[in-house]
Amino acid sequence: MKKETIFRILITLIITSILYYFILPPLNIQSMFFWIFLLIIAFIYYITGILEITNIQQVIVRRFSKKKRISNYIILGLLGIFFLILLINMFYSPFFQANKYQQRITVFENGNFTEDVSLVDFNAIPLLDKESSQKLGDRVMGQMPELVSQFTVSSLYTQINYQSEIIRVTPLEYASVFKFFANQKEGVKGYITVNSVTGESKLIKLENGMKYMPSALFSKNLYRHLRFQYPTEIFGQESFEIDNEGNPYWIIPTLSYHAVGRLEDVDGVVIVDPITGDCKKYDVEDVPTWVDHVYSANLIIEQVNDWGRYKNGYLNSIFGQKDVVATTSGYNYTVMNDDVYLYTGITSAASDEANLGFILTNMRTKETVFYSVPGAEEYSAMASAEGQVQQMNYKATFPLLINLNNKPTYLISLKDNAGLVKMYAFVDVVDYQKVSVTDVSQGIEQAALNYLGESMIYDDASLVTKTIQIQKIELAMIDGNTYYYIVSEDGNRYRASIKVNMYDLPFLKVGDDIEVTYQENAEIREIIKLK
Repeated sequence: MKKETIFRILITLIITSILYYFILPPLNIQSMFFWIFLLIIAFIYYITGILEITNIQQVIVRRFSKKKRISNYIILGLLGIFFLILLINMFYSPFFQANKYQQRITVFENGNFTEDVSLVDFNAIPLLDKESSQKLGDRVMGQMPELVSQFTVSSLYTQINYQSEIIRVTPLEYASVFKFFANQKEGVKGYITVNSVTGESKLIKLENGMKYMPSALFSKNLYRHLRFQYPTEIFGQESFEIDNEGNPYWIIPTLSYHAVGRLEDVDGVVIVDPITGDCKKYDVEDVPTWVDHVYSANLIIEQVNDWGRYKNGYLNSIFGQKDVVATTSGYNYTVMNDDVYLYTGITSAASDEANLGFILTNMRTKETVFYSVPGAEEYSAMASAEGQVQQMNYKATFPLLINLNNKPTYLISLKDNAGLVKMYAFVDVVDYQKVSVTDVSQGIEQAALNYLGESMIYDDASLVTKTIQIQKIELAMIDGNTYYYIVSEDGNRYRASIKVNMYDLPFLKVGDDIEVTYQENAEIREIIKLK
């Protein structure tokens, strides 16, 4: 081998190694990134063939040579490969493989809403969205002056189920390159949790800092650490979670494709301990149950849209559009059975203002159920809620779908310009003109009572019926609704809406004996029946 050829190979290897260290492409033929990187290597080799050294200690003079024709062959060969990839990808396009696209996700279409979705428990419903959680998390960080100068709060805020509580969790990150060098020995000090139900925010300090982070440099950089551990894997978007003992982990899905970049799916998960750097790869079916996010929301939405688009083939998705459906343009999360579920509406291809139903997808297993519940599209419900308080210019969050009184109901938070939740709105899914808004200071349960009135359904196990004697009774008006507050002879306090019994309540007086049915576990005993 000639010295010139050795020199070209050596220069190409050095430049390629440097590029690989920084851009970290997967060594996998299913990744388009890999082929682009290969093209870059060939281009570098080609350039070294055009440039010939005439004086090693002085300059490089550009001179074309017939001896460099092999470089041209390499470029032509790679262009041929890209043309072949284009042909193969065309074969794997929806035009030819609509059936494969439609079957990427299995959707059970006979979901029963009232059987599968439990009656709402207001003590376990994620009222705070990501934006509100970020504000609360940043506020907690601001109270730690010894940390705020060194670290920033990541924007991840992953929603998880932790010890039967619904929380969002996000790590701290190095504030800058200089802060990395100053703190790399001890690592990142902790992470933040925000309770999605109560809004309680905590900064959890770690005994041993997290060293393998996206903001770290060199071998401690999370992506570089992963790539050197798994050079052939194609990684999806990472999420940050904690296990049942509060230990932090990075959850990184590994992706598989057909052809190059077609029919994306998840085939496994790599779990990384950010403190020690230990990595372990799991097949999808073997992922630990404490992990809540294996599939990304974007991938689920993409696959559900393909399921709805290609039911009757590719041409039907363009022309006839018989039975073609699609997801609405937003989504939200809910928690059931110790797992996190993605919720989004399903509407017709015409994209009208009505939903045909909705889906719930388990973010760990991808199990997806379609519920046929025709009703208002989410943005119509949001506009209806905003219309109730249009003078205040509040903005509605994307709805939560809940089972209220055995009926699908949208629960919407209304925020002011500062992003603070000011009111709760309940909107009937079937009839979005039925709306009730309540000031957040009254609490979510009172907001539900205002919406349902006397039709509220309670768990029979929590109801008590007894006869009491009125010792004191007072009337109060709250947001235009009439309530009677009663103190019985044994000192217990009760409250009853006028809707409970509008014919008898106004005439009650001290000394009367009445039979009441109330909820035992309420802060104040809420009367739901009165005789």
